[in-house]
Amino acid sequence: MTRTVSNTLLRLFRVAIASVLIAGSAAQAQDVTLTSRDGTIELTGYLLTFDGEFYRVDTEFGILTIDSSGVSCDGPGCPSLGPFVAELTISGAHNMGAVLFPALVEGFALRKGYALKREEIQGVGTLYSLLEGGTGQEVARFTIKLTTSSEGFADLLSQQADMVLSMRQATTRERSLARDAGLGDLRIARQSRVAALDALVPIVSPGNPVTKISISQLAAIYAGKIQNWSELGGEDAPITPYMMDIEEGFGPVFMQDVIAAQGATLSDRVVIHPTSRTLADAIARDPFGIAMTTYTQRGSGEVVELSGGCGFSVHASRASIKSEDYPLTMPMFLYLPERRLPQVGREFLSYLRTDSAQFVTRRAGFVDQALTRQSIRAQGDRMANAVSTAGEEVTLEELQRMVRTLNGHERLSISFRFEGGSTLLDAPSRSNVALLAEALESGRFDGKQLSFIGFSDGQGAAEQNRNLSERRARAVRDQVLAQLEAFDPARVQMLIDAFGEAMPMACDDSAWGRSVNRRVEIWVN
Repeated sequence: MTRTVSNTLLRLFRVAIASVLIAGSAAQAQDVTLTSRDGTIELTGYLLTFDGEFYRVDTEFGILTIDSSGVSCDGPGCPSLGPFVAELTISGAHNMGAVLFPALVEGFALRKGYALKREEIQGVGTLYSLLEGGTGQEVARFTIKLTTSSEGFADLLSQQADMVLSMRQATTRERSLARDAGLGDLRIARQSRVAALDALVPIVSPGNPVTKISISQLAAIYAGKIQNWSELGGEDAPITPYMMDIEEGFGPVFMQDVIAAQGATLSDRVVIHPTSRTLADAIARDPFGIAMTTYTQRGSGEVVELSGGCGFSVHASRASIKSEDYPLTMPMFLYLPERRLPQVGREFLSYLRTDSAQFVTRRAGFVDQALTRQSIRAQGDRMANAVSTAGEEVTLEELQRMVRTLNGHERLSISFRFEGGSTLLDAPSRSNVALLAEALESGRFDGKQLSFIGFSDGQGAAEQNRNLSERRARAVRDQVLAQLEAFDPARVQMLIDAFGEAMPMACDDSAWGRSVNRRVEIWVN
């Protein structure tokens, strides 16, 4: 694990290092030798990075992070004595690196008053040089490598990247390798965050009469088990399924969350296209085609709603994607190693949380994470679902209590969801904890009342579900409070309530429907 060594901590290594020196172990020629100011301690090793304040050196004691103010540096690997230029490499998913992050780097430079020089590097990506506005002095270089999610993680593990852009969560193996390499735990919120949102949507040619489809039917189409539109209530015509490369972008997510989750395998009838643009063009030309693409790159295709056997349907929209009520919402992740970035890198990460960055994200065509509110009047469909699906265990009195509780409140645009059968938040929700905590610390909700409202799926007894949803609401509230550093809880009233299975978002007859229903919402008054 990477460690930060101050002058005091350096002294803790004195005995161990001195014994090595006294024993006459001649240090081999290395990139750098760092010597304490009093000359009593030396560390030799390979310089990995220097951020203008700290050296990061691979030594015989492991990878150490050392305050440059406490040591002098000798050797060919020592940084230049000239003005420090921060070097940051961002590597990963092409979809994020080609459009979203160039826009964010440019927005950051504009916000900080830097002049910007952009250079396209053949076969690599984009290099941005940030220059002081008055002097033209270069202060930072951002290199955005257009690779894949997997290659981004490989670059991080090999010390070739400072940030990873990923269209999926880090795998168990990638997390394990990162821990072994001293890069920390990629699962925790400090090292992973959601940069933007998108969603997988089925699209058809305008005029196709099929406007709703279930996840199981979708999987059956791509498995070759449903081959004619008449089986879905459409015309008597063969279905041509299209999608992009299953190894890139959201392909692996579709294969895992739709195909594999339904116990199916992909049919050889599926037509693969290299880009989302050619995919959208194919649907525009084929009146009997269906394609899996992203919400932000759907072109002129008609988005088909996802439905279930109970009659519920969920429409993909910016609002339903932002709240993750749409079941195939796809977070776009930014992963970081557990090490100190140069100051400009830390400022860039802080910028990504700002309203300015969220505006840039929207302008770039993606779904942002800016906190917005929706009135109870806009919850008509959900309230109707609550009434129509209320079983014997969900009483009229409980439904009336829910309406009274939420009346006059507005629903916040983020939700919190959980790993199956637990109160452990899933990866996007862990990122949402930080978002809400930052909004509270900024004073956005001062003088307001925030209600953490828990809901559940309909599996099991209603009273047990209500109790579980209350525990989940409390767990979310407690995690948000734990994130707050300089915050007086008296500024905002935070309440806990729960209604269990009383207001479902989707049908309980599928795993995805149940996962959508298990949630904690934030209501503001």
